[in-house]
Amino acid sequence: MAHIFEELVEMQRAADQAHNRVLELRDRYGPPAQAEWTESQSETYETAWRAWRDLARDVQAAVTEHAEAEGQARNEVEAGVKKAARHVEDED
Repeated sequence: MAHIFEELVEMQRAADQAHNRVLELRDRYGPPAQAEWTESQSETYETAWRAWRDLARDVQAAVTEHAEAEGQARNEVEAGVKKAARHVEDED
């Protein structure tokens, strides 16, 4: 199924949000390899990391599929999706 551009943007936003959660947990708990985490902290971090990984993988696959379906360069589609996903419109 070819994804429309707006769907790709929403998928990228979800992946970005999941990545921000991982970074937030790293800031709160300390670096994964250097800090002693509780079991609960480890599980929370692993769950967040897997969610980010899965969302990022899905958006990458969807971008590839969309680019092929539209006859566009994959890197250009990806750049456009990321730009649109991270663009914040000025609110008046």
